[in-house]
Amino acid sequence: MSQELDYLARRAAAGRLSRREFLGRATALGVSTTFANSLLVGAAKAESPQRGGILKAGVQGGAATDSLDPATFLSAVAGNYFGQCWGEYLVALGPNRGLEHRIAEEVGSSKDAKVWTFKVRQDVEFHNGKSVTAEDVVATLERHSNKESKSGALGILSGIESVKADGRDVVITLKEPNAELPYLMTDAHLVIQPNGGKDNPAEGISAGPFKVTVNEPGVRHGGERFANFWQPDKMGFADQVEVIVINDTTARISALQGGQVHMINSVEPKVVEFVERVPNLKIVQTSGRGHYVFIMFCDTAPFDNKDLRMALKLAVDRQQMVDKILRGYGTVGNDFPINSSYPLFPEGIPQREFDPDQAKHYYRKSGHSGSIVLRASDGLFPGAIDAAQLYQQSCAKAGINIEVKREPGDGYFSNVWMKQPFCASYWTGRPTQDQMYSTGYLSKAAWNESHFFNDKFDKLVVKARSEVDEEKRKSLYREMAMIVRDEGGSIIPLFYQYIDAISDKVGGYRSGVQRELMDGYALAKCWLTS
Repeated sequence: MSQELDYLARRAAAGRLSRREFLGRATALGVSTTFANSLLVGAAKAESPQRGGILKAGVQGGAATDSLDPATFLSAVAGNYFGQCWGEYLVALGPNRGLEHRIAEEVGSSKDAKVWTFKVRQDVEFHNGKSVTAEDVVATLERHSNKESKSGALGILSGIESVKADGRDVVITLKEPNAELPYLMTDAHLVIQPNGGKDNPAEGISAGPFKVTVNEPGVRHGGERFANFWQPDKMGFADQVEVIVINDTTARISALQGGQVHMINSVEPKVVEFVERVPNLKIVQTSGRGHYVFIMFCDTAPFDNKDLRMALKLAVDRQQMVDKILRGYGTVGNDFPINSSYPLFPEGIPQREFDPDQAKHYYRKSGHSGSIVLRASDGLFPGAIDAAQLYQQSCAKAGINIEVKREPGDGYFSNVWMKQPFCASYWTGRPTQDQMYSTGYLSKAAWNESHFFNDKFDKLVVKARSEVDEEKRKSLYREMAMIVRDEGGSIIPLFYQYIDAISDKVGGYRSGVQRELMDGYALAKCWLTS
């Protein structure tokens, strides 16, 4: 009975059970109200940050090709779960979708939003003992905006004309005004490093709450608490953190259930009910901007044929995918990467429906014949192979023969993504529409995964950045969305909810704003309660 009472008290203190429900269940177990209240007080204290222990996450998304160089962050493990343990940023996305000041204690701009100033804090130290300076921030931005770095942030930094240090200030001058520039600085690649990482970018040195101690790509990563972290009351409560790569869904759940890890990501919708029945585990959902994609190279045969691309877009049964792959934990997509959670969402764009007759029409018009190879991997996202096979079945109704090729999860983003002309992919979304389009759809974006090159679209992106009138900017976003939807190489059947599972031994866990595992900060911000 004692264990059950402790469990109920912890749930009540964490807000997972109301006080009335707790007292009612405690009374049913034969406990007095006075004693039950004392348990609740003790549990509430346990919800205050506690230091110590090794906090572990079992995650999907790691690969042997992962690197600690932020410019090359591809997998979720490198860029989010572990990168945000050791990395520190100018600014971050806060719990209310606003900006949270990190290394930058102040952010300001000129009236026309063309010149931006970020003031660097004086009390921030790198893991190597060196103080963070404005010069380090400048060098970081210079490296990521250099084409030679092949940084994933190259596209969003393309609007920078110059960047310089002026005392503690970092002054960024843009080619065109951009009212959303601070949000671009939240990009996961833009980890602030000594001398910008120009000397040794993969050394894993920044100013985050944990110092890198273990780096075994595709297996595990670990860190120990950084004693001189500048904000010890907010992050870095565990003595150590460990990220264990477990790409197999069943193994990941077993590790959580068996206590080998304290939290996991990417719980498949079909097993949510099972996990919810386990007494010491909890499911946490985050509705965000993440979406699954089937990408086609617009400049590579046979996908350089617009009619074929349209046939393949019309041949996907989106609602069926939401129902069968997501089990309702998501919404249908419309072949552009923006959903209604974004500010200035372009309403009124007709929803593309499954239409095998029209798909057959465009397929015949394209002149293509023979099978089309679609590559996917179990380790890519929950239900990736199932989604590809459902797509294969709906395409068959339009007379289109899809061959699904199962690829290994390890190395998928090095060997398949942006290498093969038709494959599955996924995105976690971005804070703003401009950042989403600039990262994955601009002609010169490093992550232009569909090889989408459209001059009109590129000009609209630049024009929208400098438009301060929101209604006019919304109209520009609508035009951009229509171009991507009708001419691009991205088939976006759905937007998904993130589903995490955590142990009741974890304190401080909250749903994220736009990504799983507290937007990647779970290990940094949570603690062990026992």
